[in-house]
Amino acid sequence: MLEVKLFYKTQRDLANSVNQIVDAYWCSDISEDDFIRHVSAIYLNNSNKIIKQNGFTTILKQQCGKRRLDVIERILKLNGFIHDTQSTG
Repeated sequence: MLEVKLFYKTQRDLANSVNQIVDAYWCSDISEDDFIRHVSAIYLNNSNKIIKQNGFTTILKQQCGKRRLDVIERILKLNGFIHDTQSTG
């Protein structure tokens, strides 16, 4: 069972959770609705650990990788949390 916290102490803890959520979605262990809900909740409560200076934080880029962050970025854009000026690059 996937356990997702709402608040994370460090960016590394957050990155590990993001990895678990994305991987669970890719393995069809969680539904698309649950996936989007988890990503949205994590962002709403930890946005300062996810985005800095219009991009993902360095720790997130290093720990999660481009493919995972591309999916996260797309969800955040679809839900209106970030705009097209922000990027994983």
